[in-house]
Amino acid sequence: MQKIKHILVLLVTLTTIISCGVYSFTGGDTGDAKTIQVDFFPNQAPLIEPSLSQRFTQDLQDLFTRQTNLTLVNNSGDLHFEGEIVDYRITPMSATSNQTAAQNRLTITVNVRFTNKLVEKDNFEKRFSFYFDYAASQQLTGAVLDSAFDEIIERITQDIFNASVAKW
Repeated sequence: MQKIKHILVLLVTLTTIISCGVYSFTGGDTGDAKTIQVDFFPNQAPLIEPSLSQRFTQDLQDLFTRQTNLTLVNNSGDLHFEGEIVDYRITPMSATSNQTAAQNRLTITVNVRFTNKLVEKDNFEKRFSFYFDYAASQQLTGAVLDSAFDEIIERITQDIFNASVAKW
């Protein structure tokens, strides 16, 4: 009976150790990839905010270098992200009794092409979009614009991360 208990404990321990190797604490599975390349995402939207391209590209690079063990490279990355910002739009969301906007919505859409040189079936081209609502009495500059970018870019980059390496 004692031998059976020891064997069961050993089997459970081995199974736990082996199965934990598949997962990471961030939810990303980069497989055998060692490097990542994130190209500059130019703003090709009809309405252009000058700082958006640089901010988006930098935040996407930062997300992958923080949450994975991949090394950022300028070319020939095992995982490669490229694309463009295709929409930057401000639309009125709700009206007041005076027929003016009470709230506006900033929506940003990014087209992303992901190439996994090691697992080609993971490749995709997809659009990611998110929005930020703000009072119509506010100007979309300074702290309001920073807050909008923080929320929108965080959500879009996380969605890209989930679609590419977390497989959500």
